[in-house]
This record gives sequence, C-alpha cells and structure tokens, in this order.
Amino acid sequence: MLSLMKRIFNEDSTELKRLYKHVASINELEEKVSKLSDEELKESTQYFKEKIASGVSIFNLKEEAFAIVREASKRILGLRHYDVQLIGGLVMLEGGIAQMQTGEGKTLVATLPSYLKALEGKGVHVITANEYLAKRDREQMGKVFEFLGLSVGLNISQISESEKKEAYNADITYGTGTEFGFDYLRDNMVSRLEDQVQRPLHYAIVDEIDSILIDEARTPLIIASKSDIATELFQITSEVVREFEDGNHYEFFPETKQIVLADNGADVFEKAFGLENLYDAEHRELLHNIMQSLRAHVVMRKDVDYIVKKDVVMLVDQYTGRIMEGRTFSDGLHQAIEAKEGVTIKEENQTQASITVQNYFRMYATLSGMTGSAIPAKQEFWETYRLGVIAIPTNKPNARQDDEPLVYKDYESKVKKIVEEVSKHNKLSRPVLIGTTSIEQSERLSTYLTKTGISHQILNAKTEEDEAYIISQAGQKNKVMLSTNMAGRGTDILLGEGVKELSGLQIIGTEMHESARIDMQLRGRSGRQGDPGSTQFIISIEDDIFHSYDKEEMDKWKKKIKTDEHGLIQSPNPIKFVKKVQETVESAHFSSRNHLLKLDDVVDQQRKIIYKKRNDLLTISNFNELLKESLNNHVQKLIEKYCPENELEEDWLTESLYEELTLVFGSLSFPASEIRGAEKPFIQKKIDELYHNQLLLLEKLEANEDFQVQIKNMYLQTLDHSWIVHMELLFAMREDIGIRGYGQEDPYRLYAGEAYDEFIHFLAELDAQISRQSKLYIQHFLAEQEDIVTVQ
Repeated sequence: MLSLMKRIFNEDSTELKRLYKHVASINELEEKVSKLSDEELKESTQYFKEKIASGVSIFNLKEEAFAIVREASKRILGLRHYDVQLIGGLVMLEGGIAQMQTGEGKTLVATLPSYLKALEGKGVHVITANEYLAKRDREQMGKVFEFLGLSVGLNISQISESEKKEAYNADITYGTGTEFGFDYLRDNMVSRLEDQVQRPLHYAIVDEIDSILIDEARTPLIIASKSDIATELFQITSEVVREFEDGNHYEFFPETKQIVLADNGADVFEKAFGLENLYDAEHRELLHNIMQSLRAHVVMRKDVDYIVKKDVVMLVDQYTGRIMEGRTFSDGLHQAIEAKEGVTIKEENQTQASITVQNYFRMYATLSGMTGSAIPAKQEFWETYRLGVIAIPTNKPNARQDDEPLVYKDYESKVKKIVEEVSKHNKLSRPVLIGTTSIEQSERLSTYLTKTGISHQILNAKTEEDEAYIISQAGQKNKVMLSTNMAGRGTDILLGEGVKELSGLQIIGTEMHESARIDMQLRGRSGRQGDPGSTQFIISIEDDIFHSYDKEEMDKWKKKIKTDEHGLIQSPNPIKFVKKVQETVESAHFSSRNHLLKLDDVVDQQRKIIYKKRNDLLTISNFNELLKESLNNHVQKLIEKYCPENELEEDWLTESLYEELTLVFGSLSFPASEIRGAEKPFIQKKIDELYHNQLLLLEKLEANEDFQVQIKNMYLQTLDHSWIVHMELLFAMREDIGIRGYGQEDPYRLYAGEAYDEFIHFLAELDAQISRQSKLYIQHFLAEQEDIVTVQ
C-alpha cells in the first residue's frame, strides 16, 4: 500500500510514511480501548487534562486521544474512523491542510484534532462554509464531544450577545468564517470589556479551506453604518455613462476587470457639469461616482454578480451561486448598480471596521483545514498562511472516470452536445448533475433542456437546508439536476438503488471555472468512497472565462482553429489552450488577492496598535495618567510646530501657538505678547507651568467616578471616530496605487511610507482632540464640585 502511495503521492510520501507509524500505534490501542466502559472512556478526558496541566505536550498524547475519540464515535455515531481519516486528523493537529476527496468523511476527521486541542482549555473553532453545515456538524459531531465531557457551542448570526458568549466559552465552537471575523471586529467596537464575546484566537479547523481562505479572500469583512453620500449624483452619472462606448469614452480590460476613463468620456462630464478639469482635487467625489457608475454598467453583470428582487439589488457569490443575504457592495458601487437598474437607491454604508479574511485567520495561534481541492493552491497557502498541504489517499480506490474536456467553437454547438449527452444518460435512467458557473447560465441552459422535453430540476434553493437536501438526491435514478458548480459543497451525493450498475452519477460541467479547484470540486461530486461515476466538461470558447483572457491573444488563437462538422475544435490542441487560459486568469486572481493583502498588511499593523490601545482603555478605571500623556504629547507637538528649531525666533508663529494653548488650557495667565520674540527655554517654562497647573486640577478629580466614566466614553468615541476617518483616508490612498510606480519606485513601499506618516499624524491629532475636549470636562466637573461645597 505504501509503494502505491509513493507512486501517486510522491511529494508527500515521506510525510505519509511518518504519519502511518502513528496510525499503526493508534490501531494497536483499539482493542484495549474498546474494552473500556462508557464511564472509563469519559474519564479519559479528565486524565488528559491533568497530564496537560502537568506539562505534558498534547503531541505526546495524540495516539491515545485519537483512539479514545474513535471508540466514542463508534459507540455514539456508529462510525469508525478509517486509517486515512486518522492521517487527516494528524495533519490538522500539526497545523496543516489535509486534502481529502469528496465522501471521505472530512467532518468526522475534524473530531480528532478538535478534541485534543480543546483539552488545552483555550477554545477550538471549527469553521464551515455556511450556517446550515455549522448547525448540522455541531448537532452530529457534538454528540461525540459531549459524550466525552466537552462542551460544544454554535456561533451563527442573529443570536444574542449572551448566546454568543456561551458559544465562545465552549470547548469547541462551530460557525462560519464570516461570523467569527465579524465578531472580532464587533469586539473591537464595544464600550465595555464585558460586552466582548471572543477569547484569544487559539486553534481553528477550516472546512472547505480553499473556498473560505482563498475564494472569499478577495472581499474583506466590513462593518458599516449609513453615511450621507449624495445618492442623486449616481442617478446623473449613471444616465450619462449608459450611452458610453468602449474604445471611445472608456477602455475596458476584461482580463483584469480594470476600466479607464478616456479623454472623450472626461470631456462629456466636463461639459455636463461645466468643469475645466475633471481631475482637479476638488472634483474627487464626482470622479469617484463616475468610475463606480462605469464599473456598474461595464463590469458588473445582472444574474452573474447580482440579481434584482423586489426593488432590491442582492449580491451573488460567484463561487457558489448563492445569494449573499445582508451583504452589499462597498464604496458606492452598490448605489451605482441600483441607479443602473432603476431601483430605489439606498444610503451608502460608511466603513466603521474592516479586516481581510487573510489577516483575520492569520491571528490564530494554530490554523489548519481540510478540502478536496487544495493542491492547486499549495503555493498560495504557504506564502499567505504558512500552511502546508498533504494529499491524503482515498479509503477505497477511486473508480471515477474523468474524461478530457470537449471544446466547441460557439455556445450553440456546445449546448447541442450537452443536451445530446444529457438525453443519452437520461434514457438509461442514469442520474446527471450539470454544473454551471452562474444563475444566468443555469436558466439559459434550462430553456434548451425544456425544449427537448428533458425533465430537470434547477437548484435555486432559498435556504441552505433545501439545497443540501436537493443535492443529496442527485444520485437517484432518472434525476437531471442543473446547479452552480459549487452547489451542495459539504453534502454527500449518495447513489440510489441500481445506480451503481448504471455506472454511477454522470457530471457534466458546462464551463471551466476561473479556478481549477472549483472544477475539481465539481468532479468530486461523483465517485465517492469507491463508487463508479464519470465526469465530462463540455465548453465553448464563447464562455465567460475566455472574456477574461487577453483579447489579442484570443483573436490570434481563434484564427488558427479547425473544427469538425459539429463545431468541436480539433486543433490547435484546445485542452492545452484552455489550461493556459485558466492558469492565466487564476494567476490574475492570485495577484488581486496578493494586492489586497499587501495593502491591508499596512492597515493591519496600525489596526493592531489601535485595537490594543482600545482594549487597554476598557480595562482602565483611572484615566488621569492617559490624559497627562496626551496633554504632554500635544503641547510638545505645538512647540515643535510653531517654534521649529530650523527657523529664526522672529519667524516663530507665537500668536498661533498662544491661540492653540487657549484651546487646551482655557484663558491663560499671561498675555500673548509675553512669549512674542522670547527664547525657547522661556516659552517651554511658561507652557510647563500651564501643564502642571492642569495636572493639579486633574488630581482634584482623580476620585470622581463620574468624571472618569465620562472621560472613558469621550476617549473611546474620539478614538473610534478618528479611526474611521483615518481608514477612509487610507482607502482613498489605495485608489491610485496602480499609477504610483513613478521613478521606478515600489508603489507598495510608497503607500506604506505615506500610510505611516498619516498614522503619526492621526495619533498626534488624537492627542490634540483629547487634550481640547478634556479641558471642557475638567471645567464642568470642577464647577460641579464647587457648587456642592457651596451648598454644604
């Protein structure tokens, strides 16, 4: 068996050989463990906890712990972990990714490392692709953990703060990646420490890890509130760009989805708004609206990127085809699409907190995961997350037949072949699952099947529960199901009675996805656990993926093609070309994710400083020291600003300095003329006196609880508001990063440098605001105290 693995999984053979030694040890314990009573099994948990508390590493307990979990699973679920499942568990325990084929029982695999890591008492997060799967897995696998004495939580949206706290305090918590990420952001927006729900991020297992950490990583997690952006402006810009032509008013680059406003397009807007130069800084908001309207009309496609339902624009997940409930496009793009579609334009959302998927998950002390399609993204997993990938052998030999793609010259030829193939299998009662890349494509293909009289079902479920049930039925006789490529990910398709004898489930892919991993997932819907099955992609060079490829290269290749009488491309080698296109598009997406990550890494460094500062604020009861620090920082900055060392004393702006000091200290004990023309030591001495007098006033309020509470609230509100404004500035700086490579300089380095300068300015401005506002609080509370004394 090992020689076979070495041949098939050459790169991983050494690692697999090492892991199989541990599997052999776990198997040797099986007989002994199977003789334990239920009570003795449960007592193992306490035994392991005591060992860990005494300093024993969990890695020294893994063989015994895995044997205990397997026995508990046999008794509670009637499921015994296969050897390959034990290997998957060992890979994830060590912080790696286990690539396991569909139907290999990844959900059960997760129980092994989850149990052992949970014994450390720091919490384990099991991340699933959607809330239905989180509920299902918590219900099913939770029984094993609860039998062994561990608590299990479920973290989903729409539950109360107390329920979230309970879920996070459990030993093992199931939920979706977005919900865990949003909770992290929300925790850094609360005004009381006790309102935070998360513990420090200790260990995570991410199911379908490529979907969550790569496919979804191009969209950051954003918490937003309503802003007062001018929605009427979008209606105007939308009507204008509606008449624009590619190559005349703008240039569109499909391979990168970039769009550039041409001179003719700018001229139209300058005439419409009576402007001399659209690109002047004062017209920045208008230019932004124009570009978002262009993106809405040219780049964003109805029934592909979004749908319109009951006067509402709803996002479509391009990888799953599901509606993304409650999510909107940011930065005005959603309003631009609403204007394009003629629906009610809602208020724009203003970002209050955001983080990329990459930077959230990189905060876990240990990260691991499982999927059926990680190998194609092996490099990205390592470069981004420092996660290694191990391909785990299947429990039973793979009996699925994967046929080479058929590539046609046009859509009509392709559809004719698809209908022909579906009809052929359907007449034999063999089930067929047809995968498409969008809702639009599903509905278009459905009309052709209907015309031919082929009874079929479109998977357009309104709930995830319906979707899981429908997809699970796809293996029954006579079934023809039409769905997006990713439908039912995480749900097994079981073959109905007699289907094995019909060669199993037939998968037909109608388009190659922009990621080869998604094609792997579609193929993986067939042939689970050694079942028979077959897959075939039937595509055309009019498919969406080819629109994202370089137009000149595409046109060149088209001129060379030769087809048979059915439109099937014979030469040049179409499969080789398709692979090249897919790799090129996939590389562009990788660059896009990498671009986003490089930009957010800069913000992330600042975010961590601010969130730490914010958490410190929540733990402080006496704010006098912080106020002293802010006050001292601010007045020293004022001296540097208005009395710079590199200028003559007669050029110092002491009048401005005096005015700034009144904002901080109120009426001053000396006139402005006293520091006019004075030397630096004298000015410093006068300011030091003001500073120390302010400290004396602060001391009088040190024991005033109301004062301290008000200062805390003021500090938090000022910090939060300033941070939002600062983030908006950083996001605005990103917009022109593509043209920042002037002078052969690295635009990312320039961005990092400018962002750092802005951050220093942000911190200085924060000290300034705190110093000015605290003056008002000090005066108010001292006046209150004097009133109380007078009354007494």
